[in-house]
This record gives sequence, C-alpha cells and structure tokens, in this order.
Amino acid sequence: MARRRANSPAAKAAGATPRGAVADGSPIGRHFTPRHKAPLWLKIAAVCVSGVLVLVLGTAGVLVMKLQQNVTTSPLNAGLENGGKKPAEDSGSLQVLILGTDTRAGKNSEYGTAADSSGPGHSDVMLLMNISADNSQVSVTSFPRDLMVPIPDCKSPTTGQIVPGQAMGQLNAALAEGPGCTVAAINQLTGLTIDHFMLADFTAVKELSNALGGVEVCVNHAMYDVNGSFLKLPAGKSLVKGEQALAFLRTRHAFGDSSDLARIKAQQYFLGSMVRKVKEEGTLTNLPKLYQLADVVTKNLTIDEGLANIPAMVGIATRLSKINLANVSFVTVPNEPYVSDPNRVQLKEPAAGQFFAALRHDTALTRAPAKATPSSAAPSAKPSTPAAAGTAGAAPTTTTQTPTKAAYDKALQPISVANASAIVGRATEVLASLASSGFTNSWSAGDVAPENETKVLYGPDMSDVAADVAKLFHIPATAVQSVPSISGVQLVIGTDWTSGTDFGRIVVPKDIVASTADQSGGCLTVNPLYYTK
Repeated sequence: MARRRANSPAAKAAGATPRGAVADGSPIGRHFTPRHKAPLWLKIAAVCVSGVLVLVLGTAGVLVMKLQQNVTTSPLNAGLENGGKKPAEDSGSLQVLILGTDTRAGKNSEYGTAADSSGPGHSDVMLLMNISADNSQVSVTSFPRDLMVPIPDCKSPTTGQIVPGQAMGQLNAALAEGPGCTVAAINQLTGLTIDHFMLADFTAVKELSNALGGVEVCVNHAMYDVNGSFLKLPAGKSLVKGEQALAFLRTRHAFGDSSDLARIKAQQYFLGSMVRKVKEEGTLTNLPKLYQLADVVTKNLTIDEGLANIPAMVGIATRLSKINLANVSFVTVPNEPYVSDPNRVQLKEPAAGQFFAALRHDTALTRAPAKATPSSAAPSAKPSTPAAAGTAGAAPTTTTQTPTKAAYDKALQPISVANASAIVGRATEVLASLASSGFTNSWSAGDVAPENETKVLYGPDMSDVAADVAKLFHIPATAVQSVPSISGVQLVIGTDWTSGTDFGRIVVPKDIVASTADQSGGCLTVNPLYYTK
C-alpha cells in the first residue's frame, strides 16, 4: 500500500502536518535545528578579544624585529682547526663566553685615547658560563687577563686574512683578531666547544647596570681610586649603577693586593650580587623586564650569529631562571706565576687540567654528583665507577682489566707512555699495569707538556694493539687515534687522568669554588693605599 504524501489534498483534509515542519511552522530534525542568534554582548566581546590578539601579536612582532635590528654579530670561532663546527655529539650542557673589552672606539672614547686600546681592544674580563645539561648547575669561570697560553692561528673577521698564532701569548691579546679568536684559544686550552659569546664594552656595562636598577656592593672602608677608575665609595653597602658600576668593575688597584686576581675577586663579587637581585626580582620570568634587558643587550653587545635571535636568548634565560643560587659557583682558573715573567700567570697543573676535565664531563662543583648512568658519554664522576668507553649510548665497560685475547704476542709490542698529566712519576703505575698484563715491551717517554686529554696514538698496523691498551685502562674508543709517523703505540696520560689505572675518575680540585651566588660575600677589603676619611 502506497504512502500518502503529507502535502496531498487527502493529507490536508486529514489535518496531517507537512513532513519537516512543526505546528508553528519551524523545520524539524537535527539538520533543521534553528540557529540561535548570538547575544550582542558576546559579539562585542569576540571583536574586542580579536582586536587585543591582533594588537598583541603585532606589538610582539614589532618588538622582535626591533631587537633583531639591534644585533651586532661576529663569527663564533675564528680558529682554523675545526672552523667553529660543533662536534657530532652534544652533551646538552651550554657554554657562553662573556668578554669585556677595553676598547676606546666609538662611545668609549671618553675613557681614554685610541692609543690606550683601539679597534676591538683587549679583553679585560673573560668569563666562561657553563650551564649543566640538567640545568641544575652553573659555573662562572674567570680567566686572568695576564694568563699566558698558546694562541692559535685565527682568521680575521675584518680582513679575512690568516693571522699566525703564538706558541705562548697573553690571553687577552687574542681579542685583537675578534672575539672568535678568544673563543678558539679557550676551546684549545680547555678541550671544550663554546656555544656562544657576548662581547661588552664600557657603554654596555653602564647601560646594563642601569637597566637592572643598580647592584648592591659593600666595602670595609671608605675609599677612592684616585689614580685608576676613580671609584669612590663610603664604608658599608652602596647601590652602584652606570658610571659607578663601571668604575667598580674596572678598578685594578683599590681592592686586596691591587693585582688582577684581586680585581677578578671583585668582579665575581659584583656578579654574585647581580645574580641574587635578578633572581629575587624574577627578572628572567618577567617578560617586560626581560624585554628591557634584551633591548639593552642587543644594542650594546656583539654576539655570535647563533645567539642573534630571540628564541636563543629566551632559551638561555629559561635555563637560568630555575637554578638554585647555591649551585651557581664562581671559579678562577688555577694559576701560578709565569716562569718567564712573574708579573704574568700560567696554568697551575694538574689542578687546571682536572678542573677542565670536570667541566668537559659536566661534573657538579657545588654538590655531590648524582650516580652516573651508562648512557652518558662522559666518564663517571663517582670515584668507584669506571668510565664508560666509546661514544654516548655505548654499553658500560666491564670491570676487568684484562683485554680480549690478542692475535699477537703482547710481549713484542712496542708501547711508550708519555706523562702529560703534570704529575711527576705518574707513568710508573701505568707502566706496571701494562707489564702485568703482558705488555712487557713498554717504557717511559718521559714527562712532556701537560695535555687536557688522554690519548692512545698508534702507527701503521697497530690499531688492534692500541684498542687493547685502551680497553685495559677503560679509555674511550674516541681517544684512540691513528698517527702514521708513530712507531708502535704511544699512551699519552693527560691531566684528565691523574691517579690510578682506571681512566675516568674525575677529580675536582680542592677549594676550586671561590664563592656561590647565594653568599652575600660580606664586604670587600680595600687596599689601605686608597682609604679616605
């Protein structure tokens, strides 16, 4: 039986409602649900929110563009050995080299003439900030300006010419070939690969201290650096900013024994106070304040290309914002008078090598290190645990000191041991271990100049012997290198292996930390020659 249409005459006569309609004439069914008109207040709110979003995004875009336009950049690494390339493996830690230049160029001419220091000048301040991979530790390491070190060949950022290095030169002079040359010199010195640098002049220091609203310092006696930076302070606490902050950081004679090392102590004191203020005021998580600082930084600093973007800067601020001040440590590179000139200094070994090894392996300086895991590329910081061999992610090595069965006569293999650890007699126990393992044709190559890293070098057809020597001492496979000019195998004991026959025991030099950011530091001692009433 056929169905009747609802709109047929019969249906109308029967009073049927047309399909798709209700009594009031509205359509029915989920596809015919009537649209309700939005209230006027909701429309107004939506328009306002959209307008605010457009304004915020537009303003943010303008601010970001403004910051980008402020930036002055220079190549990160001017050294020729690796062209500034990052290594294949990245531990996750971050190193930023902060340099202060004494140049009198441009706005800095009021502090002296070009004869004092023109062009890029010399680096009066050299601070290496290291942020650990887990963001739990920050170390700020000061390098004395008078530190004598090897200076590598560098490519000038202005002329593009290769500038020959020096077998031994004053570290602060490397800046003459651009900040990238200082980066290259410190990379070579420490075995690190620095990620970024910041170069500040006198103007930058003044502007930054003003942006922070001043930094609190304290001296134990009223003072006036009458023939230096002209810093004048009353006894007790003072808030310094602008010219006064610059004078505080520049003074070389007013504190302690008037040495460069005394100035470094004052600089670390200033930085500790600045870090406390930034932390207490929440500057690193306050976007308006952070932008103000970023504006000052980008206007007044020269930075590397990799840091010349807002996300990179914000990323560093984010990493620093949650760190406990007790784990922000200030360190001065271990040093001693330079043998050829007591007015300059040189690295003090083995403490310097041990400290650099601790930095390379992300070892905590201010608290007991966490238990090591086999997934780390770095040797364990725990003395009782042997280092992992090979690259990151490698399986842990066995604890036995017996290499795999060799397809050669171990007693015939020529192995020399060069002591580059800066510890007299260090090779003795290593040679004894070689002999007890069957490598009886081994001998001492004597004490040589200190080297940061232990290496196993081998000549033609000796790769298997070198690999077994490395396995014997748990030395990473990455330290095994082919050197065709060598006859046999040479084990070079570096400053990163200062005791025992198990490589990888990281030794943090005693009392290496001068202070931490949570310490007020009391008051600096003024040199009596600069007392005032």
